[in-house]
Amino acid sequence: MQLAHTAFVPAGEGPHPTVFAFHGFGSNAFDLLGLAPDLLGGRVLMIAPQGPDDVRLDAIAGSPVAGFGWFPLLPGDPRARDKQALVRAIELAREFVDAAERRYPVDRTRTIALGFSQGGVIAYGLALAQPERFRGVAALSSWLRDEMIAALPKANRSMLAALVQHGTRDETITVSRGRDSANKLRALGVQTTYREYDMGHEVSAQSVLDLDSWLTAQLG
Repeated sequence: MQLAHTAFVPAGEGPHPTVFAFHGFGSNAFDLLGLAPDLLGGRVLMIAPQGPDDVRLDAIAGSPVAGFGWFPLLPGDPRARDKQALVRAIELAREFVDAAERRYPVDRTRTIALGFSQGGVIAYGLALAQPERFRGVAALSSWLRDEMIAALPKANRSMLAALVQHGTRDETITVSRGRDSANKLRALGVQTTYREYDMGHEVSAQSVLDLDSWLTAQLG
């Protein structure tokens, strides 16, 4: 497998309902793994890959690595102008999912793509391009990019479910972008649930409870 990753594997042989969890910009593969015991009563297999790009302080080569990302975002990073970076990131994530399904006891009929912030962009890219492969997509404090929609293949997405969660006090990705993402999903025919919370760019106790309820509805 090309990407470093962490995994929460529930008891039993499986196959298990599975969540592929993609962390946000500047974080790492451990960031979302702590959610797993609170989801589906600890019965979910969570596989959390780590983004391939080093996130360096001040975007200066040779500066300390502060975390990892899926594609460059910092204004001072010249790589941020590479319009193919996102395409490559989604393809790398797809290759990771392929490999993980061979390695772990994944129930391929009960699979969710989940991502926080930048990781939500990756989750959107995977699930919307292959709606037949995923039961749903959960985007936490994220956004759906127009160029991604324009590049999507024709597909029936009416069976795909989406959960969009956003904080009304989010100063990193404004709540208007979450609302806009939900509207775009509905225009694509996706069964979309949208939730707002009195929080910033984060995951709250209530948002986790709502995520658990939504996952239970999708994965059983």
